Amino acid sequence: MKLKKPAVVGVASAAVLSLALTACGGGSGSSADGSGGGKHDKDATVNIGSLYEPQNLSNTAGGGQGVTEALAGNVYEGLFQLTDKGDVEKLLAEDHQVSDDGLTYTFTLRDGVKFHSGKALTSEDVKYSLERVIADDSQSARKANLEVMEKIEAPDARTVKVTLSEKSISFLYNLSYVWVVNADADPEKLKTTEDGTGPYTLGKWTRGSALSLDRFDGYWGDAAQNKQAVFRYYKDANALNNALLTNAVDVVTSQQSPDALDQFENNGNYDVNDGDSTTKLLLAFNDRVKPFKDTKVRQAVSAAIDDEKLLESVWGGYGKPIGSMVPPTDPWYEDLTGVDAHDTAKAKKLLAEAGYEKGFSFTLDTPNYDPHPTAATFIKSELAKVGVTVKINTITPDEWYTKVYKNHDFEATLQEHVNDRDLVWYGNPDFYWGYDNPQVTRWVKEAEQADTTERQTELLKKVARKTAEEAASDWLYLYPQIVVAHKNLSGYPVNGLNSQFFVHAIKKS
Repeated sequence: MKLKKPAVVGVASAAVLSLALTACGGGSGSSADGSGGGKHDKDATVNIGSLYEPQNLSNTAGGGQGVTEALAGNVYEGLFQLTDKGDVEKLLAEDHQVSDDGLTYTFTLRDGVKFHSGKALTSEDVKYSLERVIADDSQSARKANLEVMEKIEAPDARTVKVTLSEKSISFLYNLSYVWVVNADADPEKLKTTEDGTGPYTLGKWTRGSALSLDRFDGYWGDAAQNKQAVFRYYKDANALNNALLTNAVDVVTSQQSPDALDQFENNGNYDVNDGDSTTKLLLAFNDRVKPFKDTKVRQAVSAAIDDEKLLESVWGGYGKPIGSMVPPTDPWYEDLTGVDAHDTAKAKKLLAEAGYEKGFSFTLDTPNYDPHPTAATFIKSELAKVGVTVKINTITPDEWYTKVYKNHDFEATLQEHVNDRDLVWYGNPDFYWGYDNPQVTRWVKEAEQADTTERQTELLKKVARKTAEEAASDWLYLYPQIVVAHKNLSGYPVNGLNSQFFVHAIKKS
């Protein structure tokens, strides 16, 4: 799940993809001036400004977006890695073979890989890591996708054999979400410590302040281009921007204050990078409960909200309207913004047809961090125009995770879904929003078992259109992905797919 704060990353988060497999020499990702030409300080400390502190350090125990941003690809690695360009590359897997029936995958591990504790990586660690993701208590956003694994074997130290219960065209992509951890590590201790194979070890985590990563001299791949990376956490965008202006940080992972961009765009000391985002801001209905179990009510509420006006008020000229769960970077994207466009008269008509001519009231559970409070107030004002009363209930990310995501105890909520290709979660009736269309569920399943990416794309386009027509959620807008950095920095990622922020290639001169 990539949600912005809580851990619906992937389902994303919220969530099955085409593959571009290439060799990898450790770490990866497209970046601003990726070559970082010229001399740079290999012993530099890179300070990274972020709004997304981890809840804990485990990606299977609700660590949230922050743990992915800081640790994925930096501290922990998988058999495969999703790059900043959206490609899937081999990482700890040196090679793999697939049986003719598409059900058995055999992986050969890289030789000479060690955990930060000094223990050599073996197939037993990979087997444990895969089993950990699909365990009963796992909170991994990819748990449902990977439950297709029927048998996991480790016939020798460098070989892992996985047998699937059914074909999965997205299996290797989904493996890019699985961190390989030391099988001997205490799962509880991994909430505050780590034992990965990545180019950095965990230095110090001071809750509410900073998390530092130190270059790992025993790394199997290319050494990190800096000695230390420190993620510094701020409560709001203004504080984060001040930190960049005063040199307290060198780069901001995701600019959340469009009003502040002028001071960087018009300053020769900074680069403003407008990358590709996959983050969707959703008004997610609980489709299990009245009145939102009625398609016409969902359509009415969606039509009553002027998404373009909301986007303009929050982001100015950045970002774009989005008419489904599918961003333009996904292969099955189609512009569906016209399916349920803003139309107050249509909204009133639909409400009357649904038996709510005089409107109704509902509670909107709203995370307490930007832009949710602003969006909630806007939605309340828009819906009042059609007779719908909104009570805003502001909650913390932890409360959201328990109340909404786990317990499904809500009527409607606001949330960011960060991951690419997460449309497939509408094929899961058990997901937190409870959308249940048997035809959509069949299409999603058929797409996952497709023989070709062309067939997968064809089916998922049908899913996107049907969920848009039925207003399964209201996709308010697609975030811009704006990374602001000092001119002396290069090699940083600019797209941040699924909240990842690779730091090993960052050069500071």
